[in-house]
Amino acid sequence: MQRRRLRRMPLVSPRLWIRRLVFWLGSIVVALVAIGFAALANLASDFFLRLQAPRPWIAFVVCPVGLAASILLTRYVFPGAQGSGIPQVIAAQHMTDREAIARVLSPRIAVGKILLTLLGLASGASIGREGPTVQVGASIMHTLGRLLHLPRLELERALVLAGGAAGVAAAFNTPIAGVVFAIEELSHAFETRTSGTVLAGVILAGITTVALMGNYTYFGHASVELDFGVGWVAVVLCSLAGGLGGGLFSAALIRAASGLPGRAGQLLMRYPVAFTALCGLLIAAIGVASGSQTYGTGYEQARGMVEGTTTLPGSYVLLKFAATVISYVSGIPGGLFAPSLSVGAGLGAWLAQLLPSAPAGAVVLLGMVAYFSGVVQAPITATVIVMEMTDDQRVTVPLMATAFLAFGISRLVCRRPLYGALARRFLAAQTHA
Repeated sequence: MQRRRLRRMPLVSPRLWIRRLVFWLGSIVVALVAIGFAALANLASDFFLRLQAPRPWIAFVVCPVGLAASILLTRYVFPGAQGSGIPQVIAAQHMTDREAIARVLSPRIAVGKILLTLLGLASGASIGREGPTVQVGASIMHTLGRLLHLPRLELERALVLAGGAAGVAAAFNTPIAGVVFAIEELSHAFETRTSGTVLAGVILAGITTVALMGNYTYFGHASVELDFGVGWVAVVLCSLAGGLGGGLFSAALIRAASGLPGRAGQLLMRYPVAFTALCGLLIAAIGVASGSQTYGTGYEQARGMVEGTTTLPGSYVLLKFAATVISYVSGIPGGLFAPSLSVGAGLGAWLAQLLPSAPAGAVVLLGMVAYFSGVVQAPITATVIVMEMTDDQRVTVPLMATAFLAFGISRLVCRRPLYGALARRFLAAQTHA
């Protein structure tokens, strides 16, 4: 009897230690997959840019053909892989049918998410890899949980939450943002019984990323300050512009998820592949008009604006905004994080021209956090993720003030958070499937 009690103690229980070891291994695997995914995403984007650089017109062939191929593969080979991935993970947190969760977070979906996101980037679409990485991380951890035959659904949900958070941490090399994102966006709650699981997963993913990639910052180093007074006018302007733009972006995507109005909606219902190809033509036209600046994630453009080495015209904001909306409406898999941060950086760079008394680098950061907060309506995540990605803590208070103001303005334009609304629609579709 005493030996049996001893074996049940958390410190010495063999069963619990096996679960811990498998879970820790899973967190490391999530980080390795995220690192590999990032490297392949960069290669895919570079391939397209090199392909069309000497012949810009070739985008009018590659974009529609690539997007049409992506939607065909999504519909017939990897059904369920469409979208950014984050709404699916949120939806999985609210499902009670374990088989339904397994379909959303299956290894097949994870593989399809990676391959189709790479195809989209190689075709010039304005998408990111961070959202798909969240779903891939959650799928890896969920699969491990299934292998362990976890007795309670709450434990499976904890693993899904930890996998998604570890995906964010590894994708951006931002461990704190991974934890905050899990609390604020993925679960909207942080139970005591799951907090250690999530924290351990994020820490292990962060350690693995740093060990293999070094302590890099996603958008380079920004060393700027914003003095109280005239400079803080930038906080108000960026909040207004970013909150309004982010809210409009979210509202457009939520509306598109419900079905496009008019002839566009009829074309999509009758000829989905032709509609996606048309979206590819529009992306190509925008790309040519922007001088090839709107293709892909927008990472290079955002990094250049943060570090002050890139100057883009004010039209970049509108063109990148349009390219990202069209890429999402096309129905292909792909995330919104990096393109949204790039639009925000462009918005800040444009507003900096109106505020010569404020440091341009600081205004760029404010634009990023304002627009990103307006899109995802998660102001704490927006603040932490921009702060960690640029390695600049001296503008923390202005960043947080901007994020919360932009969040409030965005809610006036779009009353439902983007990922939550998409998750509810996904759940409804699963119920009627």
